[in-house]
This record gives sequence, structure tokens and C-alpha cells, in this order.
Amino acid sequence: MQEHTQIFGIRAIIEAINSGKTIDKVFLQKGLKGDLFSELESLINKKAINRSYVPVEKLNRLTSKNHQGAVAQIAPITFHDLETLVLNVIESGKTPLFLLLDQLSDVRNFGAIIRTAECTGVDGIIIQKKGGAPVNGDTIKTSAGAVFKVPICKVDHIKDAVFFMQASGIKVIAATEKTDNTLYDVSFTEPCAIVMGSEGRGINPSIIKVSDERAKLPLLGDIESLNVSVACGAFLYEVIRQRR
Repeated sequence: MQEHTQIFGIRAIIEAINSGKTIDKVFLQKGLKGDLFSELESLINKKAINRSYVPVEKLNRLTSKNHQGAVAQIAPITFHDLETLVLNVIESGKTPLFLLLDQLSDVRNFGAIIRTAECTGVDGIIIQKKGGAPVNGDTIKTSAGAVFKVPICKVDHIKDAVFFMQASGIKVIAATEKTDNTLYDVSFTEPCAIVMGSEGRGINPSIIKVSDERAKLPLLGDIESLNVSVACGAFLYEVIRQRR
């Protein structure tokens, strides 16, 4: 974690949240108690900020400063409003292409996906406020700076974004092996949003259920799945192929 993206100390983090800074994630010391610590926890809950309870050793590794059991990571980017972004893309006259990432947790995969998204003309990436990979120094590095070029939105629940896309006339396609359709059987020529799942669990079944279509990659070897960033790249380049 880079020092310039850090805030440490309970009071400092409370003040940063109250002043409207975009906090990406807060690391809290396991088992810590006290009124001020409880105040911070309540604020984190109220603002639905991503948090992790970690041993003090982890906090000591994050910073050499007096952290008092709390270290926050400030997002190095400004997140976009989903409704405004979708409306602007539709009004621009181009065929919308969005990515919904359902609880993707690895920052390197996240960065690689952002890089590919920038190269393939993705209009925006939607992530969930809680449980996903943070936008930090590693994300920036792996994305080769693309994180500053592709709009990223945070939503309370990916399902909310799915419903909003559908209400806006954008077809939602779930990238999942739980289907007989390959990505070559699906039309990407119309406005669409592709949902990619987490590294371990894939897409939440409730999100697959409400998606308009499902598609999988044909796998000819013995290994049952591809790395999520590689799979995402295959989907995005099939979109380009069909739209050319």
C-alpha cells in the first residue's frame, strides 16, 4: 500500500470519512474495543465502507506510524455515479458496453481486467462497495494506468446494477459455465453488460438467475476454468469481433 493513499489513527479516519473522502477500505485491529473505535465501526457500517479485521502485525506492516488499530486506504480515483454514466453513454450514440464484477477479490486480476477494458473500449466497470478488490497501488500498476481512463462505479449490490442496466435497455450477459451456450452463440452487437464472477465462487447464483443470457468459454483441456482476467479478455474481444 502506498503511503500517500493511507490514513492512520481512529480519529483521523473518522474525520476523513465525515469530510467526504472516498475511502476504499479500512483495516481494523481484531478484538479492539473502546468508544472511539465503536464510533468508527458505526460510521463504516453507515457508509457501507469495505473493512477487514486483521491482526496488529498486519497493521504494523501497512504503516510504521502510530495507527491505534486502524489504517484506511483512500481510493486514488474518483468513482462515477452509475445512473449518470449509463445515461451519458446512451446519449453519446455509441453502443454501450459495460462490465459488472461480482466480488472479484484479487487486485492483480482487477488491474488486468481494467487494462483489457480500456483496450477494448468498455464504457464503465461496476463493482460492489463491499467484498471486492480495492483500487490501490497494485491495481494502478497492474492496469498500466488504465484505472484513470475507464470510469468505475461502486454500487451497494451488483443486482441493483443488473436491474438498472435492464431498465436502460442494456442486455446483461453472465459469464458462467452453468450453461450450454458458448460466447459464440450469444449476440454482443446490441447494448450489453457482461458479468464476471469472483475467482473462487464465480457469479452469485441470484445474479445468474436475473441475467438475460448466460455464456461460457469452450474449454478443451482438463482444467475446468480459466483465470478470470483471461476469460474476461476473451469475452471482450468477441464483442469487438462481432461489432466490427
